[in-house]
Amino acid sequence: MLLLPTLGNITHGCKQNIFLIGFFILNRARKGSGGRAARREARTTQQLEFSKYIERKIPNFEILNEEALEVIENSAEEVLSEIGVKFPDNKFALKLWKEAGADIKGDLVKIPKGLARKLCSTAPSTFTQHARSKIKNVEIGGKNLVCAPVYGPPFIRDLEGGRRYAEIADFEKLVKLAYMSKWVHHSGGTLCEPTDVPVNKRHLDMLFAHMTLSDKPYMGSVTAPERAEDSVEMSEIIFGKKFVSENTVMTSLINLNSPLVLDATMMGALEVYARANQACIISPFIVGGAMAPVTVAGTLSQVLAEVLAGVAYSQLVRKGAPVIFGTFVTSIDMNSGAPTFGTPESSKVLYGAGQLARRLKIPYRSGGGLCGSKITDAQAAYETSNSLHAGLMGGVNFMLHSCGWLEGGLVASVEKFIMDADQLGILNSLSKGIDVEERDLAFEAIKDVGAGGHFLGCDHTQKNFKSAFWRSDILNYKPFETWQEEGEKDLTFEANKKAKQLLKNYEPPELELSKREELKEYVLKKKSSMPDAFV
Repeated sequence: MLLLPTLGNITHGCKQNIFLIGFFILNRARKGSGGRAARREARTTQQLEFSKYIERKIPNFEILNEEALEVIENSAEEVLSEIGVKFPDNKFALKLWKEAGADIKGDLVKIPKGLARKLCSTAPSTFTQHARSKIKNVEIGGKNLVCAPVYGPPFIRDLEGGRRYAEIADFEKLVKLAYMSKWVHHSGGTLCEPTDVPVNKRHLDMLFAHMTLSDKPYMGSVTAPERAEDSVEMSEIIFGKKFVSENTVMTSLINLNSPLVLDATMMGALEVYARANQACIISPFIVGGAMAPVTVAGTLSQVLAEVLAGVAYSQLVRKGAPVIFGTFVTSIDMNSGAPTFGTPESSKVLYGAGQLARRLKIPYRSGGGLCGSKITDAQAAYETSNSLHAGLMGGVNFMLHSCGWLEGGLVASVEKFIMDADQLGILNSLSKGIDVEERDLAFEAIKDVGAGGHFLGCDHTQKNFKSAFWRSDILNYKPFETWQEEGEKDLTFEANKKAKQLLKNYEPPELELSKREELKEYVLKKKSSMPDAFV
């Protein structure tokens, strides 16, 4: 009955069906055990749900034909052989490349055609990243999609505190939210920069948080080779030294300094992880028009050249080391110079790079809930939706920044974290495609209902309605009058409310006391061994 004022000029037949829907819903509510109070309690009582990583049953969108792919691949080979890539301040890398047959001039490495691709052939096409909880292991590669949270923002934003520099308490809050979020498969890495902790020590606190507040897979530190070594040693405490030497327990982000520079800090971290059999995302960080050509084809050629060089180098360090073909490409606003997100050009690069990665038979990283908006508004929603759906359709295997990204990556937003994490459920549903089994065709149900009837009370609906439709945890589908009576709250408010509910009900996953104490002792010992540094 409450639906009637919203019907407007809907035809009489449709009004009749709405009456039936309202009656059905109200009748089911009356029959529910415990009444309204019980239902309210069930909604507010937090039950920790977990969803396995996405396994696509839908085809990837392929934007380039065979001829175009070959043209881009040939162009990338020419970039490597005629222009080359720099490995500054890294004699070890230059030595390995010289032994492999590259032409070395100073710190410039020119790679003969075919050499980088040949070296890349030893990288695995898929690999397992192990989590503390075995059921939360993720398979990276193939038709799979693993969603991880935002990475790297120095600022945090929420309704209570507004925009401010992030601290370790904010970081821990985001780790808990990732752990509690059903559709987030991975704990991520630097969810925000805890600026109240010295730069040379904050990686220890961040890793400790990932390892103790969550049991999902996590990322290691890459800001210095010695911090990568700390990440490996802390992982050995959790998993055991032998297990870490034989299995991948970390994925870490190695950004290339585009155009065509593989700097010593990032390559040093890559060397540590490759030797330890831990995975690296070899990812150019590109703002089109500033760090790469303005054209999509030119950008793809540069991206492929840089990834080929990075992946090939990982295989020189250790043949068979797990890697991910990464790409992070935005366009640029030519008026302000600011990066833009959710644009068609970025999606084209994502689709094309996905095809290039699959031809290399290497897992692919791209996408995420990217936006340039300053707040959780319509711009944020549009740009994020464009980015997330491109990631699903483009065959992404590891999606960093899946939730929480705001203001071009400068801000980790608590409310947007919740909004995005909720929307990841849509990707999960779309990835399943359409089932056409006998139950799904529902011929008997159609036959029983016949012409002019309704399906609300039929046996098929009763058996399947709970799982038939994806359902949001935060979107508001209530009638206008109810929404008005409850204070006309927008989605940001609802997301904030959901975050508080999750954090209130948070309970840490089990961890052996001896391991926790050993981790704690390791962190304290490391911190006390060096003075604070804030640069």
